[in-house]
Amino acid sequence: MPGSRPGSGPRPGPVERPGFVIPPGASSAPRSAVPGAETARPPGPGRAAVGPGQPGPAPGGAPVPYDGSASPAARTGQPGLADAAARAAAEEASAFAHPPVAPYATEAYGEHPDQVVDFYRPRGERPAPLVVLLHGGAWRDPYDRRHLSPLAAFLAGHGFAVASVEYRRGSAGGPADGPRAGRWPETLDDVSAAVDAAPALTVAALGEDLVDPRRVVLAGHSAGGQLALWAAARHLLPSDSRWHTASPPPLRGVVALAPIADLRSAIRLRVCSGAVVEFLGGPEHVRARLRHADPAQLLPTGIAVTIVQGTTDNEVPPQVAEAFAAASARAGEEVQLTMLEGTGHFPLIDPSTEAASVVAAEIAQLAW
Repeated sequence: MPGSRPGSGPRPGPVERPGFVIPPGASSAPRSAVPGAETARPPGPGRAAVGPGQPGPAPGGAPVPYDGSASPAARTGQPGLADAAARAAAEEASAFAHPPVAPYATEAYGEHPDQVVDFYRPRGERPAPLVVLLHGGAWRDPYDRRHLSPLAAFLAGHGFAVASVEYRRGSAGGPADGPRAGRWPETLDDVSAAVDAAPALTVAALGEDLVDPRRVVLAGHSAGGQLALWAAARHLLPSDSRWHTASPPPLRGVVALAPIADLRSAIRLRVCSGAVVEFLGGPEHVRARLRHADPAQLLPTGIAVTIVQGTTDNEVPPQVAEAFAAASARAGEEVQLTMLEGTGHFPLIDPSTEAASVVAAEIAQLAW
């Protein structure tokens, strides 16, 4: 099928790669004192992103040790939980300590202020594969593409042209405990339009001598992972769906980083403080809208999928990725599941970690 890698037709079950897989040419020197870190973890009630007064990086890039004093686990006197909470807090602090990286260019794909794409020039002189990058943040407004810009620049430095997509997210004034997750149908409208427009926009912004629009990989972190998997599966949407396409998109594949890939599993686990139900428009809409939004119900796609997941992720637990891989297996399709031992949610988007080198390697596996 279009978008498939050679020989990537239906296969029985997920393939798991435990541990770090360092690509040829990638640095094997330790890049961070705390491995692992994903896209911005959307805050639960009373939780904010890293800011003034919160743990940041020490000189030289090593995360400042965090004592876990603000952690409920630490206050309960449970050392194991306290250690895990401290590690996760340090990982998040490291990921958010990087300043935003300005893009080479920004172009609009629609009229709304959030309908824009940032472009990062690839290192090198030959036409480069295109990575269309979708940020996470539980589809909530406080998190935009800027927090993913260090990863976008990191991937550009590894030889990829990068298109980092912004899209409409849930605005403030939702539930009493914080911003609402997602806008239905606007979030999916925007992702659909941006993914379709990205190849031509990137060539126009960076030049045809730097971009190979025939080699496109979708990548996304957390909620952005859900959006990437969904965008690759629109040809399987119900025919009456506003986002349905007649054929698969011309992709080399999808690399999803700690994705909210199985919405039913995420609802059961209350991932991101119940963000999935909000994203779908509330409890009254869940049943009807799941079939339009849940990647685990849009299978098999015929498109190569790799999931990179930390084993100690407490934002989007590994069970969510495993549920998607199991659903893919039932549909007769193989998913490449790369599990990173002792890695949480945020190292996957933190360019100071080995996890980010693994992400770049997995993208290269599909792009080339």
